[in-house]
Amino acid sequence: MAASLRQVVAGSWRQPERHLLALQCAARHSRWCLITSRTFYTAEYDPNEKTFEKLLIANRGEIACRVIKTCKKMGIKTVAIHSDVDSSAVHVKMADEAVCVGPAPTSKSYLNMDAIMEAIKKTRAQAVHPGYGFLSENKEFARRLASEGVTFIGPDTHAIQAMGDKIESKLLAKNAKVNTIPGFDGVVKDADEAVRIAREIGYPVMIKASAGGGGKGMRIAWDDEETREGFRFSSQEAASSFGDDRLLIEKFIDNPRHIEIQVLADKHDNALWLNERECSIQRRNQKVVEEAPSTFLDAETRRAMGEQAVALAKAVKYSSAGTVEFLVDTKKNFYFLEMNTRLQVEHPITECITGLDLVQEMIRVAKGYPLRHKQADIPINGWAVECRVYAEDPYKSFGLPSIGRLSQYQEPLHVSNVRVDSGIQEGSDISIYYDPMISKLITYGSDRAEALQRMEEALDNYVIRGVTHNIALLREVIIHPRFVRGDVSTKFLPDVYPDGFQGHKLTDLEKRELLAIAASLYMAEQLRSQQFLGSPRISLAKLDLNNRELSVQLGDGTYSVTVSNNGSTFSCLSRDAAGNISIQFLGTVYKLRILTKLAAELSKYMPEKAVEDTTSILRSPMPGAVVAVSVKPGDLVSEGQEICVIEAMKMQNSMIAAKTGKVKAVHCKAGETVGEGDLLIELE
Repeated sequence: MAASLRQVVAGSWRQPERHLLALQCAARHSRWCLITSRTFYTAEYDPNEKTFEKLLIANRGEIACRVIKTCKKMGIKTVAIHSDVDSSAVHVKMADEAVCVGPAPTSKSYLNMDAIMEAIKKTRAQAVHPGYGFLSENKEFARRLASEGVTFIGPDTHAIQAMGDKIESKLLAKNAKVNTIPGFDGVVKDADEAVRIAREIGYPVMIKASAGGGGKGMRIAWDDEETREGFRFSSQEAASSFGDDRLLIEKFIDNPRHIEIQVLADKHDNALWLNERECSIQRRNQKVVEEAPSTFLDAETRRAMGEQAVALAKAVKYSSAGTVEFLVDTKKNFYFLEMNTRLQVEHPITECITGLDLVQEMIRVAKGYPLRHKQADIPINGWAVECRVYAEDPYKSFGLPSIGRLSQYQEPLHVSNVRVDSGIQEGSDISIYYDPMISKLITYGSDRAEALQRMEEALDNYVIRGVTHNIALLREVIIHPRFVRGDVSTKFLPDVYPDGFQGHKLTDLEKRELLAIAASLYMAEQLRSQQFLGSPRISLAKLDLNNRELSVQLGDGTYSVTVSNNGSTFSCLSRDAAGNISIQFLGTVYKLRILTKLAAELSKYMPEKAVEDTTSILRSPMPGAVVAVSVKPGDLVSEGQEICVIEAMKMQNSMIAAKTGKVKAVHCKAGETVGEGDLLIELE
């Protein structure tokens, strides 16, 4: 195939939103981009309305930044808390004051109630916003704040206790005439009882933490063996994440949608439902893509779900923003799942379609003000989509955590109708200690098609270097025909990608375009190498620029490309002297190798690198901590047998033997930290 530099410029650069702008080197990133970015709500901030003078945010990252942003608009001074490794974090720099509350592990910092209470006293903060996660649904923390006369920006301890306990919340929901899922309403004592209960309910069942949330401490079991295993892992994750290992079991509704209702209530017996959010695109019970409204609900079902959500909120005298989650089957039957008594991660899409600032509403309610709106005032204006951008490898189980430093980072804020909620900046570290979220990318449009088109454009213009990220997966999801027509469920990812995510599948035209880009980048580098400080080098071999023949290797294929010199250059993710080049194209990173025709001929005589026998060794698929090692040298193991357990970002992952054999060596022990690719176990 033949291509010129000018052809590549003419054919691709006119559409920078598709891919090439994302290849450019990131410009300097300002930590203030979060403050100046468009937020798409029309909330009014009354400077004469009395509010708190100083508020402490008991959280970190993007949600801490999000709360600080509204506090600044309301004229409230802010206090950030941080661990020692977060001392230079964006939320620390944004706040008016900052206090270190301990070392990196969450149990010693962001979950350290004593240290946080001391920070509150030291700074004389009048109120605390907990964000989400950490202590946001901890009734003891809310109680301690109340005893010190400090306002908790959230519901009272009764509502936290009632809704935070999945067992009690289900009973309350039944009494409030809210549709519930069939299941066991008590606490499951041990694995044997779990098996007995699961058999009585009928498989499949969902095992989940009573005090859980965020997908942690949840397992689906299809038989007795999976029930025993699920009980063990769920209880361990629940204890690690929430300090409470109690579990419940209920019927698992296969192939449902996950749709939630945002509620807002005050201390004057007023409560509203702020429409729904579609949250069905998930991996490991954690949401990946959300949108508001849902394509599935009609007005009647929406109203019924909203009214039941409000009925539940009133039953526990709820006062703040909260979310009632439902599972919805194919016939629009809906069942109560849980209520989150906090600000939800995906709250921005509700703000986009209603015009409300939910953080402001939470602060006003906590200060004792009544709601300013009636149910009839709550609109659905346009459509909003949110993608959770994670430092994860989407090619491993749809997203195993990745760590590293953001060497380049540029948010696509130049794209219209884009909002980015982030708590990082260029140079920030993504560590094993905290959630791997980089940002929440939100787009808004007058309708769904426009919102999705904006999202595709924003993903293509998002520059992230230094860590593996999931943009390729996010982009493929939002352009997939099933998603575009609204045909989604919680099984969307495994249904669409039964063999795991493989990246974008190039059409012939896209492949030709990618090869042309790669060849042009190679030639641009060759041209630059002939210059030194703007002057030509003395070259021993003259470079023929009129008709350059190249060999480009992409996957298992080798392609001949002819490039002529007509002008421009491009940028890419990485390249080396051996001709290897990485290009992010249509969201997916492609690895290519470019050689001259002579070098390609000679490379046939190079010995091939021996392929590692992965059946005899076990390497860690992610960075994390070793929780348990189940074998020792000399032990006989069977194929599929658990060998060790790795915990990453509070999620426990069972590592299994790829074949039957004898353990030759064990290279890890419980308590150790391992990196991605580290050798764990060898078999003979």
